[in-house]
Amino acid sequence: MTATAERTLLDSVPTSLYVGGEWTAASSAGTFDVLDPSNGDVLATIADATPEDAQRALDAAVAAQEAWAATAPRVRSDILRRAFDLVRERTEDFALLMTLEMGKPLAEARGEVAYGNEFLRWFSEEAVRITGRYGSNPEGTGNMVVSQRPVGPCYLITPWNFPLAMATRKIAPALAAGCTVVVKPAALTPLTTLLLASVLEEAGVPAGVVNVITTTRSGAVTAPLLEDPRLRKLSFTGSTEVGRALMKQAADGVLRVSMELGGNAPFLVFEDADLEKAVEGALMAKFRNIGQACTAANRFIVHASVADEFARRVTARVAGMKVGRGTEDGVAIGPLIDDRAVATSLALVDDAVAKGATIATGGAAIDGVGSFVEPTVLTGVQPGSEILSTEIFGPVLAIATFETEDQAIALANSTEYGLVSYAYTSDLARGQRLIDRLDTGMMGLNAGVVSNAAAPFGGVKQSGIGREGGAEGIHEYLSTKYTLIPHG
Repeated sequence: MTATAERTLLDSVPTSLYVGGEWTAASSAGTFDVLDPSNGDVLATIADATPEDAQRALDAAVAAQEAWAATAPRVRSDILRRAFDLVRERTEDFALLMTLEMGKPLAEARGEVAYGNEFLRWFSEEAVRITGRYGSNPEGTGNMVVSQRPVGPCYLITPWNFPLAMATRKIAPALAAGCTVVVKPAALTPLTTLLLASVLEEAGVPAGVVNVITTTRSGAVTAPLLEDPRLRKLSFTGSTEVGRALMKQAADGVLRVSMELGGNAPFLVFEDADLEKAVEGALMAKFRNIGQACTAANRFIVHASVADEFARRVTARVAGMKVGRGTEDGVAIGPLIDDRAVATSLALVDDAVAKGATIATGGAAIDGVGSFVEPTVLTGVQPGSEILSTEIFGPVLAIATFETEDQAIALANSTEYGLVSYAYTSDLARGQRLIDRLDTGMMGLNAGVVSNAAAPFGGVKQSGIGREGGAEGIHEYLSTKYTLIPHG
């Protein structure tokens, strides 16, 4: 990919706020820089929204709500389908943009475009399948009508690690249900959402239905929106700590909330597992997106009888991974999002080593420009190591061992989180027991990737509330209304 091609793409991406169908500067004329994590270069300088700008965005969403809710489901469906087609046509643009602002290898970015775009297609189909029910009450004195109505204006806060997929996973069901939205992308990776907004505009989304505010003042911008009684829904993807704080703020207005929060995914390998498949699954579950995913496997809990062989095979693969800028051919590991992420990953490695773990490969930052960490494998990780209780969000694979199935399950469940789990076994009965006993909202049984637009994504315990995707996803943006029609 040439520097000229990169510059041409960046020059085509809007740098303003998108409010009420218009691209506009921030009210204070403030701006901030979006950086390339591979080298620190400035990719773009964009509008830095104020609380007043956020209020304008909500005003626009409220003004558009009634008309959008009354828009025929087929019309909403067709608009989302056009958006799907447009994103697919611009796959290379979206992929390159994500690689530039987030750092993931270009091949993975293309994968995210395919995955993220499926939410536009899936919910274009769900828009025309919103149903209710009608029937006599048990007493026979009247008929009950149960209908679904859009929740109303929504505030959507998206993270930096999957800039397209996290936006489409929220915007698409909201629009399909008849809700208008204000979207606040992460300040580290806002460009993809701005490009998506321009595509939605081209697809025919009416003015005010989708509004995008980019800002470095997340707390100051968010607080007054959550206090506004016209806002009816908050959807957030990010850390559990921030999610808790947002839920407290949303409580005063009794807002509907969807929270996709932190994870601490266990990856169990039993003694009867197909090790080759387990290694392939481990590489996908751990190193996809440079390990910067809430679904990334965090704790590799491997039966003692196969731990050495599993570690040997994994280490051989990890040691051969090419590290570099995501636009380079053959790169498997791009930069972490910033230097703070590097420091956090290495601190977890250092703590594990101090408590008895061994570095099989990697374990250090890479000198030079950019926020790079060597892909790392740790073996013999001991109980009490921070890496077993803290979400890593980096390319570090940490292996601990177990002796019995009960012990493995206890280790897997010994966390406040419950987003996703992975397990490899050839024993069907054991697999069914694991489905019942692992405390997670999702599970990969002999699979290292579980995400799919047609499946409900979400966790239990402190990994969140609600589901995104699947038939369940649109119901997060609908409220149920019951009407009684008496006989006579």
